Amino acid sequence: MNNLKKVLIVIALFAISACTSIPVKVDVENDTAPTGMGLDYRDFSEAAEKMVESMLISGAIDHPEGSRYVLAISRITNDTMQRIDTDQLVKKIRVSLLKSRKVVVTTAVSANGPEDKMSYQARELRNNDEFAQSRVAGKGAMIAPDFSLSGKIIQRNSTTHRNKTQADYYFQLSLTDINSGLAYWEEEIPIIKRGSSSTVSW
Repeated sequence: MNNLKKVLIVIALFAISACTSIPVKVDVENDTAPTGMGLDYRDFSEAAEKMVESMLISGAIDHPEGSRYVLAISRITNDTMQRIDTDQLVKKIRVSLLKSRKVVVTTAVSANGPEDKMSYQARELRNNDEFAQSRVAGKGAMIAPDFSLSGKIIQRNSTTHRNKTQADYYFQLSLTDINSGLAYWEEEIPIIKRGSSSTVSW
């Protein structure tokens, strides 16, 4: 085989490889692709949906006057072997709770400081002659939270029969009344995955 034929074969192989690796958009509502041993977006969606359903059924956030409680986000700890942005879980829960019209979420108070620092930065405009003071947020206008949401994502691995690997994930959340320090609602959602040890990605 001469060099020209070798070059043409290599080019053809690259072309075939490129054609078979074109990205496709995933229909997240009807995704039936096999799941891996790690957590993916479907697991976060499932956990968030079950958490919100449990909280709403419990009645813990039913305001006696028909108003809405103010919720602050505390610390959600990642105790897994994966690099997880816990905000992915929290955001889904926040969106669902806001849609339920049972709570509003404060972005001025959280375990890691203000999520939106503009609430404080805008107040630095007081006594600044360049701004109409009637439009500047006044003192005592912020609303303190009634509840805080905290939790943890835990992972435990074990080996089952025939040398299969089992990954147990536990999504745990607590809703605490800030005034009394009492937990008004708690839930744990397990997501269990079992597969070949060769599929483990951590």
